[in-house]
Amino acid sequence: MPDLPPYHFRLRDNGAVVFRVGYDSRNQRIEMEPIATVQIRNGEIRPQADRILTPADREAIDAWLEARQARQASREVDDAERCIESLNATAHWAQTRASTEQLEQITERMLLAIHDLRSVLVRRQADRLAGKPPRS
Repeated sequence: MPDLPPYHFRLRDNGAVVFRVGYDSRNQRIEMEPIATVQIRNGEIRPQADRILTPADREAIDAWLEARQARQASREVDDAERCIESLNATAHWAQTRASTEQLEQITERMLLAIHDLRSVLVRRQADRLAGKPPRS
């Protein structure tokens, strides 16, 4: 019998389908029984069909959900850090190597994107300084 994890999480947009993994030694087959779907944003867990999740199922799903949410939050911060690096590299490129034609291609869209980002950051910082709860 292969050493298999008890559950498999098939990622999909904003969640996963959860499978209980089994092994049929007679036919030497791996069996994957769909037991639930999980929504990452709201933490909703919906059993598949008429399934009733066992406490072990719930514990495994809850642990996966917590780890996945933490991983995504970390990736979002990494994305923002890469954006800062990209903005710095773009500023250097625009100042040192960009042709007039290249700048004409990107200037308006870049200025709008930067203006939008600045507006959001200023508004969120003002809310933090005023002690207001975060907006969604």
